[in-house]
Parts: sequence; C-alpha cells; structure tokens
Amino acid sequence: MPRMGRIVLPNYPHHVVQRGHNRQVVFAVAEDYQRYLTDLRELKDAWGVKVYAYCLMTNHVHLLLAPGDSAAGLGQLMKVLAARATRYRNRLEGRTGTLWESRYKSSVVQSDSYLLACCRYIELNPVRARMVADAADYPWSSYGARISDRPDDLWLDFDPCFTALGDTAMERRHQYERVMQQATSEEETRLIRDALQRGQLTGTCRFVDEVERIVGQRVEQRGRGRPRSGLGK
Repeated sequence: MPRMGRIVLPNYPHHVVQRGHNRQVVFAVAEDYQRYLTDLRELKDAWGVKVYAYCLMTNHVHLLLAPGDSAAGLGQLMKVLAARATRYRNRLEGRTGTLWESRYKSSVVQSDSYLLACCRYIELNPVRARMVADAADYPWSSYGARISDRPDDLWLDFDPCFTALGDTAMERRHQYERVMQQATSEEETRLIRDALQRGQLTGTCRFVDEVERIVGQRVEQRGRGRPRSGLGK
C-alpha cells in the first residue's frame, strides 16, 4: 500500500512525533534533554517555526509546531534537529548509524477546536506513562514553561487559544492548570493519537473540508469528532 503523502500547511499547527530507531533510547541523562531543547530553541527561529508545546520522552519526542509562511520550514527544522541529535549521540557513544526512525509523523491540527486538547495530550504523556503523578513534576515538557515566568522559559510560543484563556499571565496559567486537571476522555485521546499515527487531520468535518480546498485533493480521515466542551471553541 503506498505511503500517504504528508500534509504540511503554512501558518497551521502540526502535531509531530519522532521516535528512536527500533524504539531505542534517545535521551539517557539530563544533558541529552537539555541539548535537544537548546537546539530546538535555536532552530525554531532560524526556520521561522513556532513551538507551542513539547514533551521529550525517553525514546521519542512530541512537538506542536506551526511553520510560518513557508511550510517547508517545518521539515527543515525537523531534519536539522534530528541530525544534530544523531551526531551528538554517535559522538558520545563512539558509533555510527541512525538514531531516529526514517520518517517523523505529523498531523495538521484545527486551532479553534483542538489546539488546547493537543497541548494537553502532549504534556500529559509522562502521566499516562506513569513516570510522574502530576505533569508539573516532569521537567522535560512545555507544561512547566507554560505555567511559570522563568526567564529561561520565555522562548516557548503561546498559541492563540492559550492566550485567550485570560487577560493576564496569571489568569492564563490558572485557567490552563484547570484544563490539565480535567478528566481526559478515551475518545479524545484515541482521536488525537490515531490522527497522528495515520498522518490524518486532527479536526472536525468542517476542518477537513477547509484543508481539502487548500490542498486541492481529497483528504481521508477516520474517527472525526470534537473534544469535550471547555477545551475548544
């Protein structure tokens, strides 16, 4: 069966996941995580890509990225980011070869209905994996940066849905903490995960129609739906 072509749109958020080759460990110690985030911070500006959310797990990464007017910026960022991590790991271990799976997965996300839900899905990864009981206890996701005002965290881009949660930074943080504490339905989790795995769209039927008009072709999507009220508008 031919592989589905990746859909990348300028100025739209994309949920991206990249896994270690054969699910091998990518991040072993704190320096590994820190180095990847330093590169992400540098490259996002170089390629004009916004970073709305991230979570670095032991053998894979989740990113919520929005390219600017050039959709190619997302692929360029991912290529250089992966290459830097590979060179670092190979040099550290005195080896050669690949670190990542050959192709990252991505899904275009509907902003008004799914953006906050997708941020929450990404930042709750360590909780679902039972690595921590509270997302705030995991140091390698965007959740800590989102609810703090530490200078080192100011590089994270705040998406329009997060900004709309309140008129002040304190209000937005408190509202987002409430969003994170809400029970997540299995339907919401499955919809986001399946859209990513299949390279389909994370959005409603109306969103699919919108993207089809943009790309000029039929876009297949299964399991469409909406997140629970309170996460989207």
